[in-house]
This record gives sequence, C-alpha cells and structure tokens, in this order.
Amino acid sequence: MHQLGRKHITRGPHSNTSLVARIARSFGAVVGTHRSTLRTAALPYAFRADPTSVLEVLQEENTLLKTTVAEAKAAITELEAQLKAAGIPIPPPENVPGIMPTRPEDFWSPELEVPYDYVFRDRYGSISPVPGHDGTECFTWDSALWNFAAHFRYRWRRLREIRKAIDDNEGGLDNFTKSYTRFGLNRGEHEGRKGIWYREWAPGAKALALVGDFNNWQPRDHHWAFKNAYGVWELFLPDGPDGSPALPHRSKVKCRLETGEGRWVERIPAWITWATQAWNEIQFNGVYWDPPETGAPGEIASDKKYVFRYPRPPRPRALRIYECHVGMSSQEPKVNSYLEFRRDVLPRVRALGYNAIQIMAVQEHAYYGSFGYHVTNFFAPSSRCGTPEELKALIDEAHRMGLMVLMDIVHSHASKNTNDGINMFDGTDAMYFHGGPRGYHWMWDSRCFDYGNWETLRFLLSNCRYWMDEFKFDGFRFDGVTSMMYNHHGLSYTFTGNYEEYFGMNTDVDAVVYLMLVNNLLHDMFPNCVTVGEDVSGMPAFCRPWHEGGVGFDYRLQMAIADKWIEMLRSHDDFGWEMGTITHTLTNRRYAEACVSYAESHDQALVGDKTIAFWLMDKEMYDFMSLPGLGPPSAIIDRGIALHKMIRLVTLTLGGESYLNFMGNEFGHPEWIDFPRDNSYDPSTGRLIPGNGGSFDKCRRRWDLADSPSLKYRWLNAFDRAMMHLDKAFGFQCAPHQWVSRSDSADKIIVCERGDLVFVFNFHPTNSYTDYRVGCNASGPYKVVLSSDEEVFGGYQNATKEANVTFVATPTPHDARPFSFMVYAPSRTVVVYAPAGWVDPEADRKPHGIPGLAVRNLGPYYAR
Repeated sequence: MHQLGRKHITRGPHSNTSLVARIARSFGAVVGTHRSTLRTAALPYAFRADPTSVLEVLQEENTLLKTTVAEAKAAITELEAQLKAAGIPIPPPENVPGIMPTRPEDFWSPELEVPYDYVFRDRYGSISPVPGHDGTECFTWDSALWNFAAHFRYRWRRLREIRKAIDDNEGGLDNFTKSYTRFGLNRGEHEGRKGIWYREWAPGAKALALVGDFNNWQPRDHHWAFKNAYGVWELFLPDGPDGSPALPHRSKVKCRLETGEGRWVERIPAWITWATQAWNEIQFNGVYWDPPETGAPGEIASDKKYVFRYPRPPRPRALRIYECHVGMSSQEPKVNSYLEFRRDVLPRVRALGYNAIQIMAVQEHAYYGSFGYHVTNFFAPSSRCGTPEELKALIDEAHRMGLMVLMDIVHSHASKNTNDGINMFDGTDAMYFHGGPRGYHWMWDSRCFDYGNWETLRFLLSNCRYWMDEFKFDGFRFDGVTSMMYNHHGLSYTFTGNYEEYFGMNTDVDAVVYLMLVNNLLHDMFPNCVTVGEDVSGMPAFCRPWHEGGVGFDYRLQMAIADKWIEMLRSHDDFGWEMGTITHTLTNRRYAEACVSYAESHDQALVGDKTIAFWLMDKEMYDFMSLPGLGPPSAIIDRGIALHKMIRLVTLTLGGESYLNFMGNEFGHPEWIDFPRDNSYDPSTGRLIPGNGGSFDKCRRRWDLADSPSLKYRWLNAFDRAMMHLDKAFGFQCAPHQWVSRSDSADKIIVCERGDLVFVFNFHPTNSYTDYRVGCNASGPYKVVLSSDEEVFGGYQNATKEANVTFVATPTPHDARPFSFMVYAPSRTVVVYAPAGWVDPEADRKPHGIPGLAVRNLGPYYAR
C-alpha cells in the first residue's frame, strides 16, 4: 500500500474517512458477490452454468470469503496505523450498504449516522412572556385548588415581579442565565487587550486577589481585584506580549480574600469549571480549564476542546431511564472514568433497551461517600472520573446511540465545606444561603439556599444553563425538591394529602418560584428538555406547565412505590400480600401529572438498606445462584427470581408514564452500595458510624455476574431486556388506556390492561389456576407475547409463547369488562397477552429477536 505521510493526507474525497469507507464498501461488495455465488450454488443442477458440485462451490466460496476478510482486515489495520502515526483521528466505521445489522440492538436502537465533519449546534427557543392570567389556569385539572387561589395568585405575582426585574436590570432571562460566561474565569477584552476576566460576588470581603501556579501563590500588585457597587470583584489579566495567556491551561488557582472580620482565607472560585485533588493533598484546588486547541468533531484528545458531533435525540414518548453513577460503574474496585463508562457501560444500556441515562454525582463533591449530593463546585464535573472534555465525549456517544442524558442536579442544598465549597465564601454566614438556623439542614448536615436572593438566582439558573449549553445534557432530575419547597424540609412531617399541607405558611414560596423560573428557562430555551422532580409530598400542580401556574416539571418521581415494596418485603409473608394495596400504590397519582415509576433506585441500594433482590434472597445469593446442574437448588432463590421479575413488570405497567432502574439492579445485583469511608458521626444524633477502611469492594458493579453463562443473574437481565423492548414495541407504559379489572387478594391475582396489552400476574406462592377468566377491553384473538415462565428467564414453560396458543376474547362480560378469555395462570408468574396479529413465537430466533419476547417485527407502535 502507498506509504502515507502527513503531506499526503488531506480532507475531502481521499481523506482517511473515505479510505476506510472505501475499503469497507469494497469488502461489502465482495461479501455480496459471494452471497450471490452461494445462492447460485443452491439452485438445481440444470439451472447452473458450471456443472461443479455443490460441495466444491461451497468450499471454494468459503475459502475465497476467508481470504477476502483477512485481506480487508490487514488493509484496514495498516491504514489505521499510518493514520495514527500521522496524528489523524480514526473515524468510527460506517455502516456498509447491503450488510444487515447483526445484533438485535441494531434493529431496535440503531446508532445515529452523521457526516464525519458534522458539528452539532443547539437551536435555541425563545423566552416566552409571562401570560397575563392570575396563575390559576392549572385549576382546570383540579377544581379543589380554588380553595387556595390566593396562594397561587401570590406566587404568580412573585414570578411576574422577578421576571420583570430580570428584564429591566439584566437584559432578560436569556442573558441573565448566561452569567457563567461573565462570572468566574473567562476569556475577554479590556481596553482593546485580550486576556482573562475574573469576576466573583463576595460582598462581605474587604480585599480579594487571585493566586495560583501562575504567580507562585503570591499575589502581585496587578493580581488584586476591584469591588463594584454590587459586591462583585473584578480582575483582568492581560495576555503576554507573545499572546500567551496569563493563566496557562490546567493552572491551579484560588482566590485569597480578607473577610469582614480581618481573617485571610483562600477559596476555590465559586464559578470554577474544574477542581482537582492532588494525590498528596487533602484540599481541592480550582483549575483554569481552557484547552488551547480545538479537536475535530468527535475527537477525544488530551488538552483539545471537544466538539460535539451528534445531535440531541428527540424526546421519547416515554422515558426508560437507566440511573447510573460513573465512578462506581467499574467491575473492578476503583473509581471508573468517563471514557471507560463510555466504552463499557453505554453499550449495555443500549442493548437492554433503555432510552435515557441519568447520571449521578456529576457536580464536583469533595467527599466521595456523599454519592454526589454534597456539592462543593457547582460548575465543575467531578475530576475523579476525568476531564470536562471526556464527560462531553461520553454524552456525545450516548447521543450517537440515541440515548437522552439527564443529569442528577443538586440545587436543594450545598456542602457546608468551607475549604472546597461555597459555604461562608466571603466569611459571612449567609451569602448564597439563609443565615442562622434556617440556612442549615440538620439531617443532611448541609447548607440551604436562599431562593429569594438575587445572586442565588443568578448562580443556580446559570448553573442549569451551563450544563445544557456546554455539555449538551438533555434535562435534569432535580434532587431533594421536597426539602426545597417546604420550610420544614419534609423532616419529621407526614403528608396526608390535605391541601393545606401544600399551600400555607409551611411553603417556601421563593423556592417554588425558583422552580417555576428554572422550568420556564429550560422548556423555553430547550424545547425537548426533560425535567423530573424528586418530590415525596405529592404537591398538586407540580407537573403542570409553569405558564398555567404549575411548578412546571415534566415528571414527578413516584417515590411511594419503592417504599411500599420494601415495606411488603420486610413486614409480610407471601400469603399476606394484599393485591389491592399494590395496585392502589401503583396507580395513586394525580390526574394529568406524569410520573416516573421505579421499584428501586440508588436509595434502596445504599448501605443500611437492601435491594429488592437482597430482600428476597439475601445470603442465599452467595451459594445458590448457579444454573441447574451446576449447583444445588434453593427454594428461596426460586421464589426471589420469580418475584423480582413480577415486581419490576407490575411497576413498569401500572406505576407511571415513565420508568427508572438503577444500574445493576436489573440483574439483581447482590449486596449493597458502600462508598469508601472512614469513621464518622451522624450529625442529627451524634452516633458513631463505623467506616469501611476506605474499601471500594462494595462500590462497583459486578457485570461479570450478569455475563456469566453459568449463573442465574442472566435470567433476570434477560427479562429486564424483554420488558424494555416490549414497551418499545407497544408503548404501553404511557398509553392513556389503563385499567385494573381484578385485584384478588384471595387468589393473589392482578389482571390489568395497558394500551393493547392484557397482563395477568399470579403472586400466589403455591396455587396455579386453569381456565381462569380474565376481562379485556377488545375482542378478537390474543397470544402470549411475554411470559416470566420462559426458560430463558429461569421459568418452567408452563405458560409460554412456544405453545403458540390463540386465546379468543368473546363478548362475555367479566370483571366489568365487555370481553373476556380463559387462561392458565401459573404460580408466581406474569403473562402478557397481545393481539395475535402482532405476536410471533419465533421472533427471538430471528436477527432482530430479543430472547423470550414474541413481538412480530418491531411491533405496532415501535419507538425508541
């Protein structure tokens, strides 16, 4: 092959992309030719021009194909080596026309293709004016709110006042929320000279200078900032004569300030975009992050700005969220990296059929064991996992796979750490927070924001805008919203559903108005943005649009469901399970307010609690998870696997309009999550909490368990995958039609409809039922499309798609349904019935097939 030097390589028709593509296309053409040869060989003898035996043709074709593959691989390997030596990035391989996808996910979740030099740029919406009504438009959905019209009118007036003040004084909400381009460290100009501006709001400080590697941590005269009338300190550092910046990329920096009491302290700039902890230091340092070069689209290179290549995925009709933590996502006992997560975990999520990931612990937090909820640096991605550019590469790759990326954002409180965080930044107790006891969260041992403070609004609203603009997140899960919205933070308080609990003196109206503002910003500027609020109180109008007078979230986390499952597993034996209690908890949500359901999240996996799998199987998981014939049987394991599948599917079916799972729980990850930690004390009780010696052993994900061909974890993993793809095919979890026709606690049977599907859950520990009549909404033939009793899910095939039985729904009313049919309902099994025309018992033996799932093609309502 021609030797390629740097001077021979150009962009355009003969670039590295085209060369690789041409090789791939040639390879595809050869394979296509060989396929034609094979088809010819299979014809009757009389129709072949060459009277060679079929066996000889096949042998020749096989030899030629092997030779072609070897030659193509060698050519590609040689070309890639030359490109790498020339310093040119190797593009991902293109899909070759004529070559069919080889994995089911290539059919169900095709990867996005864009031109190699394509650069993604956001298309922003515009900020809409505040409507002229009085904030009671949301009462259309709940007439009981009229009793609290005064409260809604008051908070609407506050919203209008703040929006007007922002328009009058800050140039509008769009400009106000781009404050991250002005505060902190940013490139700019001053009196015609280019350089770096540093701006910091610290009204209580008497003096402030910037120190760091660039001045050997000793400020010179021109490193002292000036304070303006609004308490903002400003400093301009001009570039050198040769154009080099005063702060080199990756420089460590802090601000040194004198408090009102005359003490000198050092702080990490509040708007810093990266902060790191050296291996031999305890405290973090701010880092000036500004890579000097810009990479090619999609190129991952040290100290080059990452350029996004792939557009944001369209907003799905329903979210199937894979909640994840990058640091603990490794199989090894270590802190995982953004790039390792990108390489190893994202393909798993795609193959399972989820359409969104929700990343925890993104914002920098000095204490790893806080799970990311004690944030110290709000604009800095966690440096434990890599650089800001590597996080961007992770998000871009997720978008290539069609996955939305949500960020678990923490605006409900902040770390009280004064060395690394923003607490007492200028030496005063308040600043961004409430002063005194109101500014302290006694259970979380953290600081509570003052959402009525102008600079707090600037800081938090800009923080959301920053993560959307710079990192291309697709939305947020807002943590701890209940704590934000109530002065009592939901502590030692029981919400009964009485509306007076939501709209009165207990409510922090400033916090509610902030949430309305942030939803106003995100949904106007980013029309496909998704916001999810973690609210346990059930506040009415929480998920009604802000412009109706609602709080504005798209979804509420349905937190009561997980609590109910843990309560049932802890307190009741199988015979004591009340089916009506299960269905009531799952369906008890506000009309016209969407919810994200989950059987368990990260909360249930933390040390001190148990996952559902561990509640069901506990220590038996250590000795009895080998497949039959490879290890001893266990009735506890059999029960646990059966109920694990049923609990998750009934939650997906009835619990809400979207669904969430924490990584690893889909296959019944054993044990618990325990971050490396030392001894500590509970701030609310003073009780000693023993540490674990800094161990990472319980702070990882054992993917090898799910991948092992000899362990039963693979059964649970396969069932979760089938569940997700059933929703892809039928869109049932957000279907408007939902009906529970039977909740029979004697039979332990739940029969329900969602969309076109009929679900029959038999939770009875011993009883199976023949000729069990179930009601349905539509007549005609039905077939089994999914059964937890399939062999691939660890079942016994008592109710299976393989039987290919047709169940005809006749006009025989039953359980208040107009039609019904008879089924066999095995013990501890869920069977899903679909219209027969969309069922193919052999689907999982086809290229697009998902093991155990009998959906014809991609189903009637396929969507990602």
